[in-house]
Amino acid sequence: MSRIGKIPLPVPTGVKVAVADLTVTVEGPLGKLQQTLFPEVQVKFDEPARRVTIHREGDTRSAKALHGLSRALVRNMIVGVSQGYEKKLEIVGVGYLAAVLKDKLQLRVGFANEVHMTIPAGLKVTCPDQTHVVVKGIDKQLVGQFAAEVRAVRKPEPYKGKGVRYDGEQVRRKAGKAVTGK
Repeated sequence: MSRIGKIPLPVPTGVKVAVADLTVTVEGPLGKLQQTLFPEVQVKFDEPARRVTIHREGDTRSAKALHGLSRALVRNMIVGVSQGYEKKLEIVGVGYLAAVLKDKLQLRVGFANEVHMTIPAGLKVTCPDQTHVVVKGIDKQLVGQFAAEVRAVRKPEPYKGKGVRYDGEQVRRKAGKAVTGK
């Protein structure tokens, strides 16, 4: 039995869960999410106990893997509609900055031209100052994907540490060229 998959999920008050065939719909104060799960697992919502349980059909290797995955997906939906997700990015470098212009994120990170990234629907991107970017949303996958794409524009380099990094990320620094004493 999957150690993750067998744990029941508590549903906070104010969150509605609906299960129809393979589709799970979760609605809360921050929004509504819908996910189609796999035929190897069954999702049941116990209304009086306010908890979701997930059971798998067989003991095949794929069914065991999808058991824990399905529980994690449903948990992410419940947390997303009740609390939301947030990723913070930090921009390090002289002249490096970010700004939000309508539905685009503008980055100046040392290239000849500015980089403009379209903000996906369902995300709220803000810049509290020119060197920080905050990505918020209810879909954990969408928040993480967009934050990773922003970071991939200019990853932190190991010599000076310049680039876009997650807030609190430690960048391993390398020593520069050593001068020989001749």
